[in-house]
Amino acid sequence: MLERLFQLKAHGTDVRKEVVAGVTTFLTMAYIIVVNPSILSSTGMDFGAVFVATCLAAVIGTLIMGLWANYPIALAPGMGLNAFFSFTVVGSMGYSWQVALGAVFLSGFLFFVLSILRVREWIINSIPMSLRFGISAGIGFFLALIALKNAGIVVDNQATLVGMGDVKVPEALLFFGGFLLICALSFRQITGAVMIGIIAVTGVAMAFGMVEYKGFISTPPSLAPTFMQLDLAGALNVGMISVVFAFLFVDLFDTSGTLIGAAQRGGLLDKDGKLPRLGRALMSDSIATMSGAALGTSTTTSYIESTAGISAGGRTGLTAVVVAALFLACLLLSPIASIIPPYATAPALLYVAVLMASGLKLIDWDDVTDAAPAVVTALMMPLTFSIANGIALGFITYAILKALSGRWSDLNASVVIIAVVFILKFIFLDVA
Repeated sequence: MLERLFQLKAHGTDVRKEVVAGVTTFLTMAYIIVVNPSILSSTGMDFGAVFVATCLAAVIGTLIMGLWANYPIALAPGMGLNAFFSFTVVGSMGYSWQVALGAVFLSGFLFFVLSILRVREWIINSIPMSLRFGISAGIGFFLALIALKNAGIVVDNQATLVGMGDVKVPEALLFFGGFLLICALSFRQITGAVMIGIIAVTGVAMAFGMVEYKGFISTPPSLAPTFMQLDLAGALNVGMISVVFAFLFVDLFDTSGTLIGAAQRGGLLDKDGKLPRLGRALMSDSIATMSGAALGTSTTTSYIESTAGISAGGRTGLTAVVVAALFLACLLLSPIASIIPPYATAPALLYVAVLMASGLKLIDWDDVTDAAPAVVTALMMPLTFSIANGIALGFITYAILKALSGRWSDLNASVVIIAVVFILKFIFLDVA
């Protein structure tokens, strides 16, 4: 049955390799089951319900990717977009988390439509590479700021906007220790480095009485507080256009980049360098996002950590099915997830930020018309506490700078249209 379903022999693999690959991928991304509820619960969402929604969204998306698209790619609520959901859309813009869930669902629906109409390739290919690198780095800086804030390292200051917190307190020391441990384990290529770091910090905190042990296994919490609570009518508000676009835009490039990168690592591209069944893979992602919004979590996307499993030999959807099974089993671990403090998950955020910021090295720094928009994009995300604002200002800067520099050949219709839309948005919708 497994041979018929996944074509193992044709892909040069077997059941044992696929299982090992699935376990490897899961261990590298399992941190999301504690980090995502920690971030989203800051909006007032029920921690237990978000924990269940996170696990189920990962199960649904990964199963569809494995069984339908037959790729060893795992999905789960994405880092960066969960922070944008919580701290910008709800925290700064003042929308309810129900409206934010509605925006996530709409972005998933638009992603689905674009996948069906095959417009996605045109959009992806028309966006300048410098802006893509800037967006990735900007999300990384955004996560870094949130991590340092959660750990009490960066605090508000009336004179300078931000300042240094007390780095001598136990929470700050555990944060630094956890971050260094994750980086060291990652450098040594230890599988599950991020999860080990989170567990280590929590264990030390528990030993010193900073957190209370509440058990290991229990029945899953109720999903009722978040299930089908999305507010689609509120998400259709004109002011939410940029939010929906930001969710869609980042998910589109995250997913496309992850799929291509993972496929190259595993030799899954065809003779023309294209990814077979790309449409199925992208639709799997969009269906997972819509399902996740209905369950009660932010955008679900393909994880670059899947390359760890591919490096371990995963070549088919059976790897993804193994990952899905492990996420399903995690539903019983809610007591452990609920005691992990913010300063234990903050090192994971900062580590992910380091990985995302690495894209800056690919920018052509000798061409200021490419470098400047990328830097504007990357800096504006953390400084305005908004991924949407960073994307908007990046596109506007790129279009105007290219035009003023006489580099008309670098501009295309989609970039100009997006820039004009964002300019109009700032003029007519942003009063402050």
